Formats: sequence, structure tokens, C-alpha cells
Amino acid sequence: MRWWTGLSGRRRVLFGALAVLVVVLVLVLGVRVLADRQPRAGTPPQDRPGPVLLIPGYGGSRDALLALAGRIGGAGRETRVLTLAGDGTGDLLAQVAVLDREVDAALDGGAPSVDLIGYSAGGVVARLWVARHDGEHRARRVVTLGAPLHGTTLAGTGRVLLPDACPTACQQLVPGSALLSSVDGAPVPLPWLSVWTETDETVTPPDSARLDGAVNLPLQQLCPGIRIGHSELPVDAVVTAIVRTALGTAPLGSGPANTVCTQNRR
Repeated sequence: MRWWTGLSGRRRVLFGALAVLVVVLVLVLGVRVLADRQPRAGTPPQDRPGPVLLIPGYGGSRDALLALAGRIGGAGRETRVLTLAGDGTGDLLAQVAVLDREVDAALDGGAPSVDLIGYSAGGVVARLWVARHDGEHRARRVVTLGAPLHGTTLAGTGRVLLPDACPTACQQLVPGSALLSSVDGAPVPLPWLSVWTETDETVTPPDSARLDGAVNLPLQQLCPGIRIGHSELPVDAVVTAIVRTALGTAPLGSGPANTVCTQNRR
């Protein structure tokens, strides 16, 4: 400590003040970090929509959702289509981690909450995220399109007949898989609209998209006779109209009027 004893009284005071300032800054930053790690509480206000995050399906292709994001953005909403980890066929929990980072980025940027749109397996990602990451405190609403929330027999067939062509996400989408079972029966703690088509050739059976506690909407119930395939869900005009209504501030239970079919049929 010879350097200290060699300092003048004035310099000792200056260095002492600087040391106190450093300690205070460290304490303040530490409190902020701990606060950020605390679970969020409360539910987001329904009358203050935030950004819309769109989650691609199995394989991670963003093309169809980019078109939907453009139509939503045309109504004045900020949108972002996620880029999934790897090729979008790996562990769905890795996709959940991607979503979690995007939500954090939106909230850290000042958004009051986010709205989620999960297409196909992207809906399963949304389901897992809500259940595992305090989703009800961070997301305002969720809309899923053709989501195999209880799996699809197509994945089960693929695992049996072509096991080498059924990677991790495919195996996780087999009905009754450990991952799907981990959230089976979990509550739906926020407004959720699940839309599907009864002519879905990928999610089998199509009503695997049905989720207890959500507003469930098979398209044929709203528009009798309409034929929409799985791949058409994100780009169909009827579905787009339904999604845009769901992302508003009216309660989801009010639902779109039947005129959405006649006004938006291609």
C-alpha cells in the first residue's frame, strides 16, 4: 500500500470517491440483472398490441409466412418472421429457444408484449414456449394455423417406414411423444385462436389442432364447403382475414362474421 501512503490528501479523497462510485455502479447493475431474471408477472393489456412474431413450420421455410407478415404489416403492425435454428427439423426445443430470444428482444426494445402466429409445427413451438417460458406474462395473443398440437400420424408413419428420414422434430411430432405429452393438458392461460382445415393432408387427423381452452375454428365450420390444403393456410385470403381480425383488440370469442367467406373467397 506504499502507493496509497504516497498520495496527497486530495488524491486520496479523489481515489476514494472513485472507488465508492464503482461499487455503487456494480450494485446497481447487479440489481438490474437480478430483476431481469425474475419471472414476469401480470398479463399484457389487450388494447395495446405489440409486434407480431411468426413461427415457421417443419423445415423452417419462411416464404409463406413472409407473405402473411406483409399483409399484417400493411395494416400497420410490426412483424417479424423467425429464422429457425438449423434447417427447422431439429429439436423443437431449439426452436423454442429461438422464439424466447426474439420475445426478449422485442420486450427489451420497449414493446408491451408480442402476438404469436405459429404455422404447422410452429404452433407446437408456440405451445411449448407458452408453457415453459411464462408466456402468459409476455405474449398478448396466440394464433395457430394447422398446428399438430397432439401430433400427426404422418410423422408416426414416417418414423416406422422411413426412420432415417424422420429427424428429431419429426419424431417429436409423433402422437404421444414425450415432448407433446409434457404439455398435454397444460392450461391455455392467454387468448388463443386455433385455426385448421378439415382437408389437411399433412396434419392427420386435422383436429389435432384442437386445443382445450382455446377458441377452436375449423374453417369448414365458418365457410362450409371451402377446400384449403395445409400449405395454403398462411396464404389463403379467408385465413388472412381471420388472422387479422384475431390480432385486433376485440375478444377472440366474438369471432369473424360469416361474411368473411363471401368477401374473401378467391
